[in-house]
Amino acid sequence: MSKNRCGYCLTPQILTSHKLEIEHIFPISKGGTSEKENLCLACRHCNLHKSSKIYGFDAVAAKRIRLFNPNSQNWMEHFVWDKEKTSVIGKTLGGRATVYALKLNDDLQKNARKIWKLTNLFPPKE
Repeated sequence: MSKNRCGYCLTPQILTSHKLEIEHIFPISKGGTSEKENLCLACRHCNLHKSSKIYGFDAVAAKRIRLFNPNSQNWMEHFVWDKEKTSVIGKTLGGRATVYALKLNDDLQKNARKIWKLTNLFPPKE
C-alpha cells in the first residue's frame, strides 16, 4: 500500500471525500489472507465494485480473465488514460477485464476526473 491512492483507478486520497479502504486483492471469502502482499488501498467506488471478484470478462478475448493485481503488476503496463485523461483504457486482457468489472469509467467517475484535472493533482504523473 503506497502512494496514498487507489491501486485500481489511481484516485488520490486528497481528492476524494471518503477515506481509501484496505482491499483484499484475493478475497478472504475465497481463501485470501490479510498479509501485506494481499492488501492494497482502494477508493470506495473500486472496492464496492470489486467486492469478492477475482476474475472479470474481457470482451475482446471473449473470456474470463484474472483481474489486475496492484501489488504485483505495473499499472502503466495494463492501463493508459484516454487523451482527455478522464477514462481508463485497458491495454491487456487483465486491464480490460478490470476496467469492465470495476466500472472504472462510469459517468460519475469520469465527471469527477474532469474536475480533478483542474487541480493538477490528477492524473498522477507516474
